[in-house]
Amino acid sequence: MYRLVVLLIASIVLLSACSRDRSKPNIQYTPDMYVSIPYEPYGLNTVMNDSMAAQTPPAGSIARGKMPYRYDNNNDGYESAKENLQSPLETNAENLANGKKMFNIYCAICHGEQGDGKGKLVENGKFFGVPAFKDRPYITDGSIYHVIYYGRNMMGSHASQLTEKERWQVVQYVQKLKNK
Repeated sequence: MYRLVVLLIASIVLLSACSRDRSKPNIQYTPDMYVSIPYEPYGLNTVMNDSMAAQTPPAGSIARGKMPYRYDNNNDGYESAKENLQSPLETNAENLANGKKMFNIYCAICHGEQGDGKGKLVENGKFFGVPAFKDRPYITDGSIYHVIYYGRNMMGSHASQLTEKERWQVVQYVQKLKNK
């Protein structure tokens, strides 16, 4: 008898929860999951007075994994990098192999696979005057890195495509091509 009463009550509760009348909502057991408070990610924050200041990094901070490049994008910065900037990587087969790989992906289309200034775009007449590395005995690690970082003349910056380590590996490979 006890089981029959419990079954009858459970049936009534379950059937009362089902309704075809859409004008009144059903019971919500966890309303926070159904009706959450939307926040605009870049909107004003009611908790903090100056919410935009909370989203900017502190002055002088450096993003994780990044190192600041302390040479300006002008001729003085180029000359200073040419004189003072040295590669932090040791020259080895691994760095040269990855430098060659990155060079062939990003640089060879204009500079040619041998660094002779006869890449596919030059051969097709899209660009003219791309330098051959052998013709430039005065380039240094710093000047190559600076040009990769900022670009120079018609060449654009490749800083967003290459990590700092990859840039230095490309520098090593360009020096190898220059000395051939």
